[in-house]
Amino acid sequence: MTQRPDNRAWLLMLPAMSVLGIVGLVPLIAVFNYAFFDIFTLQSRFWVGTEWFAELVGTPDLYAALGRSLLFSALVVLVQFPLGIAIALMIPRGRLAGSLVLMLVAIPLVVPWNLIPMIWLNLLHPTYGTVAQMFDAIGFDFDYKFNAVHTYALLVTVDTWHWIGLVVILAYSGLSAIPPSYYQAARIDGASRAQVFWHIQLPKIRPVLLMALLLRVIDSLMIYVEAFGINAGGPMGATAFLSLELGEEINAFNYGPAAARSVLYFLLVLSVAWLFRVAMQRETQ
Repeated sequence: MTQRPDNRAWLLMLPAMSVLGIVGLVPLIAVFNYAFFDIFTLQSRFWVGTEWFAELVGTPDLYAALGRSLLFSALVVLVQFPLGIAIALMIPRGRLAGSLVLMLVAIPLVVPWNLIPMIWLNLLHPTYGTVAQMFDAIGFDFDYKFNAVHTYALLVTVDTWHWIGLVVILAYSGLSAIPPSYYQAARIDGASRAQVFWHIQLPKIRPVLLMALLLRVIDSLMIYVEAFGINAGGPMGATAFLSLELGEEINAFNYGPAAARSVLYFLLVLSVAWLFRVAMQRETQ
């Protein structure tokens, strides 16, 4: 006699769903509401309809900021994923040394975001900064304040230092789940190290990498603290990403336009998440 599944199990999710609705759904509805008003104070609002959306979509600044954000996300992915996979491949599996390495690469993940630009700006301080002294020793003029290429290089370096541990841990977990029989068969067939990677390891960790890719793309699109703390969108607006322009609207108390920007950015992130969901579903089929 087969036992019927208990369909009441979803009731156990009600507490978590209730908390998620309060801290996530209610603020989201409020932002959607504010996007259709000209707000002087929260008690003094005037209906403007889709005026903020039309003004925002019609300005070239939005698309320029979107291009800068997509460029930064692309650089982050191109740097962090090959590097993260390479580090994960070098970590010994099933040993104490491997656990220690994972702990070390995970340390930057727990550093508060507001401390990250302070740490790196101190390293680049012209008087006592260790990195600045290294650049001086080799005669390299690193000017992140007025050179856009140097600013992007610094932001990608800072973001990589902060988030590379996530890619390493996820890639390592995928590699650890590969059965030893695959490697035994590869040794019997005389497969090279590169062939093992391309035909065994990479296909097996692809679903995990897609999840890591989703997290990193969304996080990189929302970068604010690091970019603002290091150069505040400079030089000459070269690193004025979508999130920084939204922050400027909020700091200027332009709540209506800021809410409209937030809605558009939310739809952008939601679209990216949906595309990754479709890709992950195809991966599992």
